[in-house]
Amino acid sequence: MRKLLASAALVSGVFLTVSVTAAPAQADSIRYAYYLQADCYNGGNLGIQWGWWTSYRCVYQTMGGNQWFWFLYA
Repeated sequence: MRKLLASAALVSGVFLTVSVTAAPAQADSIRYAYYLQADCYNGGNLGIQWGWWTSYRCVYQTMGGNQWFWFLYA
């Protein structure tokens, strides 16, 4: 009986460790679009201060046509 309890505790500990460390990765998504680069960086920094995300990046790109935006990815 003692061996059975010890092996059950070991197996449950292994499963607990695996379930705690196996977290899905989050992909960056577009949070906002800005006309000015400074607004994008300010928005990204505010998001970090307010706890909405831990990192961000600003990318200058077009969504077709001649209109370009700064996209905030977080």
